[in-house]
Amino acid sequence: MLLKYFYDERLAQASYMVGCQATGEALVVDPSRDIQAYLDTAQKEGLTIRYVAETHIHADFVSGAKELASQTGATAVLSGEGGEDWSYQFLDQINHKLVHDGDQFKVGNVTIEVMHTPGHTPESISFKLFDRDQDTPMGIFTGDFVFVGDVGRPDLLEKAAGMENTSEVGARQMFASLQTIKELPEHMQVWPGHGAGSACGKALGAIPSSTVGYEKATNWALRHTNEEAFVEDLIAEQPEPPKYFAVMKKVNKEGPALLSELGEPVKMEPSKEELESKLEEGMQVIDTRFPAQFAEAHIPGTYNIPGNQSFANWAGWLVDYDKPVYLIASDEAITSLTKALRSIGVDYVKGYMPLDVISTLSAQGMEMESYKVTTPTEIADNIANKEVNLLDVRNQGEWDSGHIPQAKHIMLGYLEERINEVPTDKPVVLQCQSGGRSAMATSILQANGIKDVINMQGGFGSWSKQELPQTK
Repeated sequence: MLLKYFYDERLAQASYMVGCQATGEALVVDPSRDIQAYLDTAQKEGLTIRYVAETHIHADFVSGAKELASQTGATAVLSGEGGEDWSYQFLDQINHKLVHDGDQFKVGNVTIEVMHTPGHTPESISFKLFDRDQDTPMGIFTGDFVFVGDVGRPDLLEKAAGMENTSEVGARQMFASLQTIKELPEHMQVWPGHGAGSACGKALGAIPSSTVGYEKATNWALRHTNEEAFVEDLIAEQPEPPKYFAVMKKVNKEGPALLSELGEPVKMEPSKEELESKLEEGMQVIDTRFPAQFAEAHIPGTYNIPGNQSFANWAGWLVDYDKPVYLIASDEAITSLTKALRSIGVDYVKGYMPLDVISTLSAQGMEMESYKVTTPTEIADNIANKEVNLLDVRNQGEWDSGHIPQAKHIMLGYLEERINEVPTDKPVVLQCQSGGRSAMATSILQANGIKDVINMQGGFGSWSKQELPQTK
């Protein structure tokens, strides 16, 4: 048997290939939208992908189940649990098999058995793996049910998808589901759908796999024996779910577009007049350069989301899904940036401008914007004397752990919709933990007409190291 692990670091998302080398058949569990790695691995190992299995309707990335089934002719094994509201709506477009608790199917000499494990979502299922004719399962693909050190959060349907009164119901379902995994053999390996950095839980471990026995001994959720206490602990202090989670639920339920149906972004080198006209009409431009470069000079009206490992996450918070996206990026980076955007359902990446567009347009007379950068020690007296307005854009948990007394708190992801709450009678100093998120926030304020802005380099981390005043 072959077991292959794939991991998308941008989304902290894991997927798996199970292959029976005796028969040349393979299964892919929870594939990402970019399926090339699975096709390449199957070809290298001499396998044919017969099945594509999905643990649930994902909220944090665009599933590759439809894409992979469409390209290979594989059968998509999908949950038939959860009721009509949690049924897939694209089944007529692919070969498929709906499965329920206790169902089995074979991948060559490997047997997969379905467990219904609701809690994170009503339709969530896990897959137990039996190698050859063994009576004892080797492991279990848990999706967003059990992680290393954590379990799936039940509040996404309520917070991200707007489904009221579902958090407590999900938490109680999760408690019941955990009783079933506690009954499994302790030697069984646990192969989760996410690692550290995912917003699908609050305490995910950074190692890729675990065992049932180890999780029973160390995972805070599996150690709970009281349902009421468990429900309270599970719902409490979950991180803010990115806005795009609600979009992903809809996309994955209805079925995403096939990548072959999407065009590639076109390289653009507009004149000053052309670009100014498009910006006036509401053109959405994301500048992917480093914050220091953006601070020095940038096109008015553009947002700065650096093209690093966090690009997809923050694009999901800040990009308007209803408008085409244009990037400022290098020729070398545009393919990976487009893949990152499409992994979270931003399909309409229409075009991009090269990095030197700033200097080119400046030479044509286009007036660029900039903003000041300061350090905590340089700005501390101004903050203390209330000569500036301080805006903290960290998440709620960070704010609760400690903040600068004079600061107002608006989490970065909600800044645009709460822009009217930003005080503008004095210069606005933006601050996060280290200076990265506040740089993005600075670009948002400027693009929305608040021009007198300053980014605090080093953020609250540097402020704390300097032992400057803070409170909780």
